[in-house]
Amino acid sequence: MELSTINLTFKIKIMLKKLLLFVSVTLVSFIMFSFLFKPKTGTPTSSIYDIEIKSLTGEPLKLSDYKGKFVLFVNVASECGFTPQYKDLETLYSTYKDKLMVIGVPCNQFGGQEPGTAKDIQTFCQSNYGVSFVMTEKVDVKGENQHPLYKWLTNKELNNTTSSTVKWNFQKYLVNPEGQLVNYFFSNTEPLSDKIVKHLK
Repeated sequence: MELSTINLTFKIKIMLKKLLLFVSVTLVSFIMFSFLFKPKTGTPTSSIYDIEIKSLTGEPLKLSDYKGKFVLFVNVASECGFTPQYKDLETLYSTYKDKLMVIGVPCNQFGGQEPGTAKDIQTFCQSNYGVSFVMTEKVDVKGENQHPLYKWLTNKELNNTTSSTVKWNFQKYLVNPEGQLVNYFFSNTEPLSDKIVKHLK
């Protein structure tokens, strides 16, 4: 074999080794990035089912009643541009109520768009959207008076999945039948979006 052919073969082998190394490093980096930044459902350090909250009409609401079902928590408001989502929330609940509970959590922290009394809210929801899913008392979902429910939903130290901040009305948090936070979805994610529904099928 001529020397030039030997040199060419040697160079090709070197190039192939470098290419293989580059592909390997890229693949490992991609896997590590996905592992680090994808929300992971873990065992919570505290149970969401132990949190106390009242219903819209003032009775104690036992979250433990929904063990074994998905629960979608949504901070709601009656005078928001996203308020029509009530319709699809009701459709979502009606379609999957054998495995899902939707819980609306009235909050007046975003644009003062939930100013009414409990009776006002109840009347509005039922007369305009036929809401039949659970509604809680009006609470703060952020700030120094943040309700324990939202401390759990937004704090990775408690839910062992991810930390977040509630940005606006109709942000959504999905908890699985084992009481683990699956993920959260910003206001512009429609209730019937595949991002949510895929977990229920």
